[in-house]
Amino acid sequence: MPKYDPLHDHLCAQTLREFVLSFEEIEEIIGGRLPASAARPQWWENATAPNTSHVQCKAWRAAGYNAFLVIGSGKVRFERSP
Repeated sequence: MPKYDPLHDHLCAQTLREFVLSFEEIEEIIGGRLPASAARPQWWENATAPNTSHVQCKAWRAAGYNAFLVIGSGKVRFERSP
């Protein structure tokens, strides 16, 4: 199972249009640690190219969400994409 499939499944189960998860909550969902690079906004980029190599992005985009790092907080805001 790819690392971010559990995040995809968690997001698919959500009914809220927007919500925030801490890094700790995301790590609990995926059953592992986020990389140190997750502290950078670029890691949470909402790439739309189908050939993107950002597997984490594919997980939230396929679930219908965009992700936005709340800088300096260790949290991510997920917003349902239009």
